[in-house]
Amino acid sequence: MQNSKLKTQNSTHFQRPGFRLLLIWVIMMAGSFGLLFNLYRLQVVISPSLEEKARQQQMIYMRPFIPRRPIVDRNGNVLAVDRRVYTLYVHPKLFKLSKVTIATQLAPILDKSSTDLETLFNKRNTGIQVSGSLTEDTANKIAQLSLDGIELIPKYSRLYPQQELAADVVGYVNVDHQGQAGIEYSQEKLLEREIRTLRMSRAGNGTLMPDHIPEGFLHSDDLRLQLTLDSRLQRAARSALKQKIKEFNAKRGTVIVMDALDGSLLVLVSEPTYNPNQYSTSEISLFKNWALADLYEPGSTFKPLNVAIALESGVVRPDSLFNDTGSIQIGRWPIANYDKKAHGMINPAQILQHSSNVGMVRMMQQMQPEVYYGWLERLGLGQRLETDLPFETAGQLKNQRKFTSSPIEPATTAFGQGFSLTPLQLAQLHATLANGGKLVMPYMVQGLFDSQGQLYWQPRLSAPRPIFSPETSQKVLEMMETVVSQGTGKTAQISGYRVAGKTGTAQKASPTGGYFTNAKITSFVGILSVDSPRYVVMAVVDEPKGNAFGSTVAAPIVKSVMEALIAIEQIPPSQPKVATE
Repeated sequence: MQNSKLKTQNSTHFQRPGFRLLLIWVIMMAGSFGLLFNLYRLQVVISPSLEEKARQQQMIYMRPFIPRRPIVDRNGNVLAVDRRVYTLYVHPKLFKLSKVTIATQLAPILDKSSTDLETLFNKRNTGIQVSGSLTEDTANKIAQLSLDGIELIPKYSRLYPQQELAADVVGYVNVDHQGQAGIEYSQEKLLEREIRTLRMSRAGNGTLMPDHIPEGFLHSDDLRLQLTLDSRLQRAARSALKQKIKEFNAKRGTVIVMDALDGSLLVLVSEPTYNPNQYSTSEISLFKNWALADLYEPGSTFKPLNVAIALESGVVRPDSLFNDTGSIQIGRWPIANYDKKAHGMINPAQILQHSSNVGMVRMMQQMQPEVYYGWLERLGLGQRLETDLPFETAGQLKNQRKFTSSPIEPATTAFGQGFSLTPLQLAQLHATLANGGKLVMPYMVQGLFDSQGQLYWQPRLSAPRPIFSPETSQKVLEMMETVVSQGTGKTAQISGYRVAGKTGTAQKASPTGGYFTNAKITSFVGILSVDSPRYVVMAVVDEPKGNAFGSTVAAPIVKSVMEALIAIEQIPPSQPKVATE
């Protein structure tokens, strides 16, 4: 019995180690299979997602700010440029010197009082903005103080060195660096340099490693957007316009100078205007250039174009005579000359000299209304110019049925009423008389140029469209010359130069219909010069007070601008006019 019991104990003693080994082996094999399965899962099944997570942790994608391209005038004078500026923050809890000491050191640099700075420092312990848009020079002076708790954050800001001089053309950018008006708005794609996303790796301690920055990334192009604008002439035009607006207490005014050969704009002034460096303090209405955004009835300044239409159509000749009786009745509407005077039998040149409404009506009555309307459409009335400046408004012209069915419509159109256009479009139409009869598109963008003056890109301009013959254009120019030498435009005379021109003193249309009784628009269009016509100079002044006419308000402005143009472009005096038999 005891022997049997002993055998059983010995057998159990020898069986237990084997069982344990087996159990350990099973556990180890199971663990190995588990590790292998987990390795398979990590390296095969979920490897792509883990790799993506690792990339997100190790890589950072950045879209760095790239400065906008500068805008310059035709002579390379900077009109708009991005500059590096700094925002100053202070963190008083990090100050190692007293607030009084730091305020005293910063005050003369920031042109602020130390007391005001100290009061500012006491508002809270951190993140106090002291000043924005500090220049690089000012920021360097602050940095040299080596003060703890001072933070300078760099950014780019758009600077307009000429201030309000070219605001009507250039426009401005907002706080997000996006164009909101002028060339800054319409040419956004040309002004914005290409922005590429950077992929940068990050070390374990968070340090950025620039091993993925593409070669040459930090070297942006040196291209500049060059305009046809001449800052010198723009300054002269603005000065002359402001003087007359002040003298006649006018509401506003505009001056345009166009090269009639290609449509390039040398001057585009609107007054009043704004400073684009401080646009947030200006009235919103000033941000649109009313020379191409607002419509008006041109009045007598449209008469030379009607004369050209009549001559080109063959219904009148330069020596045709028309009886100016001082007034005329069209249906139930009376039409009279502005001076209420009758001038008798007068030719087209004399009609322009006296700015005769009656003479113009009788002249255009020689043409069928359908033919007349076709000419107005051919000139582009009622259409948009599609220039490279923004917010242009299409002119207004009554439909053909209404124009041809009512005799009063052709009659009022004869002396520049009953339809509307922008000052810029009227300048374009007068350019047809200066360039031999071709309709050219006004434009301001000359192209992208590098710092060496080499052309990189230029806009594709629409081809000039023939409207009048060179003979007709020259005849009308010579008639307009008599307006300056003998007629209502004498105040635009320039000694030694043959100037063509036309005055205009138009009633101002009311939005509710009819015309204001106490408001008018004065204008003058001049062409320099008759023997070598090239430049169209136009001035429009809205709601002048007192003894205000095209001859007293607008013509002297055009004369001043032409004198500046002669000096800048070094235009030689006109050749003496040769008398013909």
